[in-house]
Amino acid sequence: MWGSVKTAALGFATALAFIPPALSDIVGEAVTYEVDGKPYEGYFARNTALGDNQPVVLIIHDWDGLDAYEERRAQMLAEQGFAAFAADLYGKGVRPDTVEGRRAQTSALYADRDAMRARLMGALEALKGQAGTDDTRVAAIGYCFGGAAALEMARAGADLKGFVTLHGGLSTPEGQDYKSVKGPVLILHGSNDTSVPMTEVANLATALDEAGIEHRMEIYGGAPHAFTVWNSDRYRAQADIQSWNTMVGFLETQLR
Repeated sequence: MWGSVKTAALGFATALAFIPPALSDIVGEAVTYEVDGKPYEGYFARNTALGDNQPVVLIIHDWDGLDAYEERRAQMLAEQGFAAFAADLYGKGVRPDTVEGRRAQTSALYADRDAMRARLMGALEALKGQAGTDDTRVAAIGYCFGGAAALEMARAGADLKGFVTLHGGLSTPEGQDYKSVKGPVLILHGSNDTSVPMTEVANLATALDEAGIEHRMEIYGGAPHAFTVWNSDRYRAQADIQSWNTMVGFLETQLR
């Protein structure tokens, strides 16, 4: 039910959502686009066997920048029957490979919310030009930094069918609120996330309630920050699978 919090029991997860449909012809390609005269490079994937007018998921990257992780997530969404466009919020060729470099990129955008919103909306415009898509059926999802950016997009009033944050930043910037949000919000979070503690989850729930925004929260017991990131000591397979299943179900409801 919307407006509720569900704590997931990790032992009952199933990997079925990771199995692609039998009919699949997944194609993916880099897409260069511009925002305020600066080049950005996103990634677009879809199942061409499903024809035109496919619903679209906008993927917002974590603090590493757009890389093979977001590309694979885009392909996985294409396997589920959604076109997917992975945005680039840093700029073409800007893929920081150190903690300092990543912190510099995210800090600059957190400090300049207008710039963040311009890049988010620029990616949305680039998405609308992709073949085989229905740009009236779009939802945004984001991982870590991308989750915070997805909520920024929601607060900016982007006319989307829904917003999903996976182990993302949840604090509301000073002077902002959720009164302009156009679609339901899904929060997928680990209870052991020391970067974004449960107090921020509670504060977000209060803010969404006060604004009258439909929302659902699913909390994964013991999961740390970045629990969906493969090849990491923080990766938690069961929480990753459960959150993926929940997200796909949400997208089916909102976009079909």
